[in-house]
Amino acid sequence: MADKRDYYEVLGVARDADDATIKKAYRTLAKKNHPDANPDDPAAEERFKEINEAYQVLSNPQKRAQYDQFGHDGPQAGFGGGGFGDFSGFSGFGGGGFGGFDDIFSTIFGGGMGGGTRNNGPVPGDDLRYDLTISFEEAAMGCEKEINLVRDEECPTCGGTGAKPGSKVDTCPVCHGSGQERVVRSTPLGRMQTVTTCSRCRGAGKIITEPCQKCHGRGKVRVSKRRTVRVPAGIDNGQVLTIRGQGGLGEHGGPPGDLQIVITVKPHKLFRRREDDLYIDMPITFTQAALGAELDVPTLGKPIKYKFPEGTQPGQIFRIRDQGVNHLRGSGKGDLYVTAVVEIPKKLTSQQKELLRQFDDTASGNQYEKKKSFFDKLKDAFS
Repeated sequence: MADKRDYYEVLGVARDADDATIKKAYRTLAKKNHPDANPDDPAAEERFKEINEAYQVLSNPQKRAQYDQFGHDGPQAGFGGGGFGDFSGFSGFGGGGFGGFDDIFSTIFGGGMGGGTRNNGPVPGDDLRYDLTISFEEAAMGCEKEINLVRDEECPTCGGTGAKPGSKVDTCPVCHGSGQERVVRSTPLGRMQTVTTCSRCRGAGKIITEPCQKCHGRGKVRVSKRRTVRVPAGIDNGQVLTIRGQGGLGEHGGPPGDLQIVITVKPHKLFRRREDDLYIDMPITFTQAALGAELDVPTLGKPIKYKFPEGTQPGQIFRIRDQGVNHLRGSGKGDLYVTAVVEIPKKLTSQQKELLRQFDDTASGNQYEKKKSFFDKLKDAFS
C-alpha cells in the first residue's frame, strides 16, 4: 500500500484536526470533485473515491485511532485496499452506478446520486466574504458601520422561476424533470451506468420557453444594498463576524448562505494590544522618576491621574486595572500596562550641570542600589 496517499493529506487537514474541521474539508472536496460536476474530467471519479475513503476512516473514532497507530497496513487494511469494501452503507459502488452513496450526498447536493433528484433539489447558497477595516478605538469600544453588499437576490418579477410571468414552463423531455441523464454501457466488467447533468436543461429539469425579461431566465438579479453592521466591543484583528442568511442565494428553494465579515484593525499610534490588555510607553523626566509625580496617563477614553512612586526605574511597568479593552464575551475589561520611559536630559546649562555635580557629591551608595550591588560583586570577584 505504499502508493496510497495519507488520509490527512487527501483531505488537507492536520493530524490533530477535530471532527468539524474534517467534515468541512470533506464536504468542500467532495462537492468540488464529484463526477457529475466534472463530466469532462475522467480522473474526478478516482479523486472522489479517494476523498470518501479518507473521510470514512477519519470520521470514525475507532477507525481513525487504528489508522493513526498502524497506517494503511495495520489491522484496518480493509479500509480501502481495493475500494470501499469495508464501508458499511457504501457497498453499492460499482456496476450499478453510485448506489449506496445516496445518503451522504443528499446532505451535500440535495438528493441522491441515483435517485434523479439531486440536480433540482434544494442547494444552500454560498457564504460571502466582506473585508471591513476599522480603527483601534472602534474595535475596542464597538461601533456601527455601513457596508455596501453586492449579492444575488430572487428576481422580483418572476419570483425566481426564470420564466416570464404568465408563460408556460415545460418539463424537460430528455431527463423528465430529474436534471440528469443516464447512459448505460456494456464493458468487459459488465454493464456500467454513468449519470451526468442533462445536456438539454443543464440540470434544471425544466424548459423555459419565454425567459423573464428582467433576469433573462436566471431567476435572480444582482443587487447592491447598503447595510448597517454592528461591530461588538472587544473584537480583534482577523476575527470574523457571521451574519446568518445574508450570503449567496440558495438554489431550488435552498437556504441562503451566510455573510462572513473579516475584521482588520488599524494599529494605534500609542497603544499596543495583547488579547484584552493594552500597553503604552510613558515618557517621564529624570526628576519625576526620582521624586515621584502624579501624571495624566492616556487611555482609550479620557486621561486618568496616576501617581508614579518616588524612585521609579527606567522600564518599570505599572498596572492600571480595568483600563483595557472590553471583553468580547462577558462583562469587564482588560488592564492597561504603563512602562516608564525615563528620559535623561540633554543640552544642560552650566548651572544645571553644577547642581547635578553637587547632588552626586552628596549621594550615598544606598541611593544607588544597583551600582552598590555591582561593586560589591566586583569586589568579591577579585578578593
